[in-house]
Amino acid sequence: MSRVHIRSTLTAALIAALAVVTAGCAGWGGGPGGGGPDTINVLMVNNPQMIDLQRLTEANFTKQTGIHVNFTVLPENDVRDKISQEFSSQAGQYDVASLSNFEIPIYAKSKWIAPLDDYTTADTQFDQADILPPMTQSLTADDGKLYGEPFYGESSFLMYRKDVLDANGITMPASPTWSEVADIAARVDNKQPGMRGICLRGQPGWGQVFAPLTTVVNTFGGTWFEKDWTPKVDSPEFTAAVKFYVDLVRAHGENGAPQAGFTECLNNTIQGNTAMWYDATSAAGSLEADDSPVKGKMGYVAAPVDQTKSSGWLYAWSWSIQQASERKDNAWKFISWASSKQYEELVGSQVGWSSVPAGKRASTYSNQQYLQVASAFAEPTEKAISSADPRNPGVQPRPAIGIQFIDIPEFTDLGTQVSQYVSSAIAGQMSVDEALERGQRLAEDVAERYQSRQE
Repeated sequence: MSRVHIRSTLTAALIAALAVVTAGCAGWGGGPGGGGPDTINVLMVNNPQMIDLQRLTEANFTKQTGIHVNFTVLPENDVRDKISQEFSSQAGQYDVASLSNFEIPIYAKSKWIAPLDDYTTADTQFDQADILPPMTQSLTADDGKLYGEPFYGESSFLMYRKDVLDANGITMPASPTWSEVADIAARVDNKQPGMRGICLRGQPGWGQVFAPLTTVVNTFGGTWFEKDWTPKVDSPEFTAAVKFYVDLVRAHGENGAPQAGFTECLNNTIQGNTAMWYDATSAAGSLEADDSPVKGKMGYVAAPVDQTKSSGWLYAWSWSIQQASERKDNAWKFISWASSKQYEELVGSQVGWSSVPAGKRASTYSNQQYLQVASAFAEPTEKAISSADPRNPGVQPRPAIGIQFIDIPEFTDLGTQVSQYVSSAIAGQMSVDEALERGQRLAEDVAERYQSRQE
């Protein structure tokens, strides 16, 4: 998960709200204020692509449809809390919200958001078939219905300095294994002054260190939970993956690794302090920006694997409609515009093609105007997203959808707590075995609480 993808915790408010809904009671009130039949209220995160959308809406969407849009725009932590409060109450004051593929299956199960299948079937201009299949799959709930449309998305891949590897006579495989990556990291480590072999996140957080690390666990044959919710955090496979990751970053990783997240690794790569970086596909835009010192020097290949064919994660900021909204038709018109091919072309012409909310449509990756600014990373990005399998990311069946997360509310706290132990292991303050023994106890508690809540 990138800087747009450094996930905050789905707070205790969400878990409490789930319990409230189960009990049939109302939740919280509050909202944006009035609005007539030709007005919708949208609650969304304040990421740059969303701010572009806010600026472009009135002169384009409203002019075309006559539908006015009231935006409530908040920082990520705040908007997640606000959405969980508003949608759990089902007051209908917000019609649309920006949700990720983590929240959408959870919200769908709680009946907080409306299915979109009837709209996608009727609206042939939207072209649902053009949405990359893993995106559609990750926004489809267990009942088989679609509950969200992606605004932009990402996966993960390996980024590397082509010139550094060339200077050392090394060829990067198109689909490297983690063993090959570790070997390359050792061979290029400190070959240039101040340049380490690889940058890997070590910062605590379920959306920080465990974003890349869970993909390593998956491809090493591990899992947080088996299909029957048996916790496997201290299993041999999970342990082998974490030991590999910790050993690699300790031996050949960046300085200050226990505090390094997406931003720190991005800066290290741009500043020439690392030869390789495994992280979000969305990082490539910054690396290839006109003012980037490494523009044109980077190569991009598939996420490293061990036992699986692919291992990249999957994340999308998406749109959903509140179930209680009385303006669902107009809400869909807004969503179908904001997630359309036509909107991407609008952003390209008025903001710039480097600002297009990409990562969701196949057609984006055949658009020659987009490819002119994204030629270095467009194809590996599309391949990474298309090869992601959110329902089968490892070697065994899973109890819930998700690649770099387990799609239950309790995972945010579980992942964050275990990540603190892993960061301590990276810092040399505890062993991996001790970290995962503690993690196993936490996972056992989560499994028990989650299963009891389902009864």
